[in-house]
Amino acid sequence: MGRHTLEGNPPIEVSLRRSGRARRLSLRVSRLDGRVTLSLPTRTPDHEGIAFLRAQEPWLRKHLSQLGACAPVRVGGTVLLRGQLVPIDAADVPRIVVTDSGITVPLRVQSIGVPVQAKLKVMARDALALASDAYAAQVGRSYTQLSIRDTRSRWGSCSSQGRLMYSWRLIMAPPEVLTYVAAHEVAHLVRMDHSDAFWRVVERLYPNYDVPRQWLRENGDQLHRYRFDD
Repeated sequence: MGRHTLEGNPPIEVSLRRSGRARRLSLRVSRLDGRVTLSLPTRTPDHEGIAFLRAQEPWLRKHLSQLGACAPVRVGGTVLLRGQLVPIDAADVPRIVVTDSGITVPLRVQSIGVPVQAKLKVMARDALALASDAYAAQVGRSYTQLSIRDTRSRWGSCSSQGRLMYSWRLIMAPPEVLTYVAAHEVAHLVRMDHSDAFWRVVERLYPNYDVPRQWLRENGDQLHRYRFDD
């Protein structure tokens, strides 16, 4: 995969990806992080791709301007927690304290992004394990492993070996969204597909699942706005 920079204010970094399945030039902007990817058919010369990119530049800049800006996690700022924006403050405390009304970090900590992320990951794992255990008991199945990652393409997955994987950023969503995702993935322990039978299992575990599912469709990209890399 190559890269190209569109000069301007600001410059735009574009990833160039060749695909044997691509039949035409296409430009994609990720709603999660604003990354721009230009896909080219295998035999299309680079210069044709760059010309296409330049022709699409007005559309691309307008589209990027409409995306939510990245939000660095810092003292004095806010972050989503269980569906609510909460403040991040510093105080004379020995360790990070998280309550429903906010996050407090020790005064001595200079860079808070990584430790706050670590705290949220622990909270996410605890909440998702609790929900997964409860739903697995309801369907009479057990999973073999539960892992937490920072995935961008999916909120959770279940392998044929019974391994559950979740995005830790679900702790920033409303609690019902987190529990719906757990119900969805545990349902795959019964049905490894998305057939009508599968959705009946989901509905048995989480009635009215359409509400949290729609929330993720409409607001999921907001969970990826937050940067914890200091």
